[in-house]
Amino acid sequence: MNNPVPLNDHAPIRQLVVVDARREAEGVLALTLADPAGAPLPAWEPGAHVDVVLPSGLVRSYSLCGSPRDRGAYRIAVLLTPDSRGGSAELHRVGVVGQDVSVRGPRNHFPLVSAPAYLFLAGGIGITPLLPMLRQLAADPAAPRWSLLYGGRSLSSMAFRDELAALPGGEVTLWPQDTHGLPDPDRLLADLPASAAVYCCGPEGLLQAVQTSAERRLPSGALHTERFRAPAEEGPVTGGAFEVELRRTGVSLRVPVDRTLLDVVREAVPGVPFSCEEGMCGTCETKVLDGTPDHRDMLLSDAERAAGSTMMICVGRSVTPRLALDL
Repeated sequence: MNNPVPLNDHAPIRQLVVVDARREAEGVLALTLADPAGAPLPAWEPGAHVDVVLPSGLVRSYSLCGSPRDRGAYRIAVLLTPDSRGGSAELHRVGVVGQDVSVRGPRNHFPLVSAPAYLFLAGGIGITPLLPMLRQLAADPAAPRWSLLYGGRSLSSMAFRDELAALPGGEVTLWPQDTHGLPDPDRLLADLPASAAVYCCGPEGLLQAVQTSAERRLPSGALHTERFRAPAEEGPVTGGAFEVELRRTGVSLRVPVDRTLLDVVREAVPGVPFSCEEGMCGTCETKVLDGTPDHRDMLLSDAERAAGSTMMICVGRSVTPRLALDL
């Protein structure tokens, strides 16, 4: 999660249209979105995601999994998740050619850093942010060799297998759980060069196993992860009440112990951007003008938290009695 893109509090919402919709795997719908008038879309780099504003009003974040070189279209892939909060099911219903879609972004909290060697670990739909990284490395004759282990419930559930097989310059290993069982992170990380970068995206079980192994085997900063959702909490999140000043709006509000900062802020600024409400996507990142934030997100680095200049207001609170935000 290093080196996020510069904060943009007022990223515009663009009206795009679905120009292609196809089933890439069991339960996975890939959508290609373009400007209705054919205008070029904002540039992005591997690891970026966009927020999709659904007709119901839900906002969900999806990794861009097309080519950054293609300024004419964005591609996302949506896994139909039975236990989701409704976003994936709605996109599977409305994701048809010709459908208008509202999109905000892109932004990037999961960039590809320079390294002499790479190991990529993907679980299921976690392949989506990694695919553009692999494509970028494969297109550069001077890039170091890379390897990917891509796991899924079964081969039929694993999207983009043909695209991965066609990439030169690296090694792709498919690991369907129904025939191979679960991969062993200790074995995967055992023989890596000390300066290698490891990228992992997938379900929480995979991320926890890789993080545990990385703590024993990799130097600090070598592992880069992106989550689908926040890990389950051991108990309720608590924190004292505090005052929040919205400097541009000119109001001060009290944030009680039983409400989130985002919830209170939206009373005065209804259009403040947000998506995951779990401190993972970065959509609600907000500049802090005064006070000390209590960071509870999963994006900011230790150095960024210590600086205290921005925070994710969906989960963050305040250490000090008063917090001033650039809203």
